[in-house]
Amino acid sequence: MQPMTRWAMTGALLTATLAGPLSEPAHSAPASLYAPSSLVMTTGHGEKAAITAPERAVTVNCAYTTTGTHPDPRQACADLDRVNGDLDRLATLRGNETGRPCTKEYRPIVVTVEGVWRGTRVNYEHTFANPCIKQTQGASAFAF
Repeated sequence: MQPMTRWAMTGALLTATLAGPLSEPAHSAPASLYAPSSLVMTTGHGEKAAITAPERAVTVNCAYTTTGTHPDPRQACADLDRVNGDLDRLATLRGNETGRPCTKEYRPIVVTVEGVWRGTRVNYEHTFANPCIKQTQGASAFAF
């Protein structure tokens, strides 16, 4: 076997440098075809989602780019990030910091959240005593 010339070694080194390691693909594709954080949120008057007709539904996609039909998808995603996806904490995130008084009437409104949050399936339901409490105690993610 003949020793490599200086030009042959330079060419081999340049080829290896430009090609990069063989174990990494030229482009990286997502690990899944589905968005890691994509949710559908609904609201309707009633005590349980199973017996309540949804009156409003919005979508929130917190992956790669923030999108959705939610009135403020960026804030909704920020709320979800702040509680690390803990929807029980999200339901009482604000605790009426608005100072707005609410009546004691019982007119239940149920909020549901379904989809995927950071790769974990979500199926959540929370009932607020009335719409005012939903607006003042729930995070802005529930303001739709």
